[in-house]
Amino acid sequence: MDNELGIIASKEERLEEAKGFTLMSDVFMSVALEDIPACQYVVRILMNRPDLVVTSVKTQYTISKITSHDARLDVLAEITAVGSDNKLVNIEIQRRNTVDHSSRTRFYGAMIDSEYLQKGAYYDELPDVYIFYISETDIWNGGKVAYEVSKTLNGQPYDDGIHTVYINAAVNDGSAIASLMQYFKSCDPKDDSQGELSKRVQLLKSDKEGEFMCELTQKWYNDGEKMGKAEIIINMMDSLKVSLESALQTAKIPDSEKPFYIALVDNIKSGSVKAE
Repeated sequence: MDNELGIIASKEERLEEAKGFTLMSDVFMSVALEDIPACQYVVRILMNRPDLVVTSVKTQYTISKITSHDARLDVLAEITAVGSDNKLVNIEIQRRNTVDHSSRTRFYGAMIDSEYLQKGAYYDELPDVYIFYISETDIWNGGKVAYEVSKTLNGQPYDDGIHTVYINAAVNDGSAIASLMQYFKSCDPKDDSQGELSKRVQLLKSDKEGEFMCELTQKWYNDGEKMGKAEIIINMMDSLKVSLESALQTAKIPDSEKPFYIALVDNIKSGSVKAE
């Protein structure tokens, strides 16, 4: 009986914790935006295009290559509008300042291109890709909510189809994007100011979705434990100046799990996987 009460208490604690999740978590944001109306609402604001239509969404989408690092995309949406070709939108959440942000967005763009250019296709068949890189802090320290990367060739605008915009939740200039970012930070289920996104968050945080949120919280705990071990292994390698194999042995990682942690450590160090 006592054990049963412990399980119930643990579940209730996880549910309460789940209600505190915000959209600045890549996992919760991915769950919220796998809903097409919610994703469409966000994309329209980020691109300032109320006519855009999201036709499909993939979240936590992994692009794997045999000879290179994997890329796990938080949100990848296909969009269309009257009179324009279909385009791809990648939305990423990054809470850490210990990665090379510009190299990371470069990698995402390259992986998306390689995924969507079919064998035998011409390069002009590549869809335009819009990468929105969202951070809690103003990583470029310019006092702006949004920084759009501009490209020039001999002083003239140069368009290669990859459009990168850095968005942060630290600056509030009163714009629609800034308001959206403030909502990302608070994720208050009582706040209905963000249309379909608010509806999605309210549903996810309601008691009706309690079982789902409980499962999601447990997944975070499990993933967090693995990420924590990987971070410890990396710290050992850096501080003790030992090899990965030695760090794995010191951390008492079973032989059967070593390939998983070798790949995880490699991906964390390369920035392909985010340890929040």
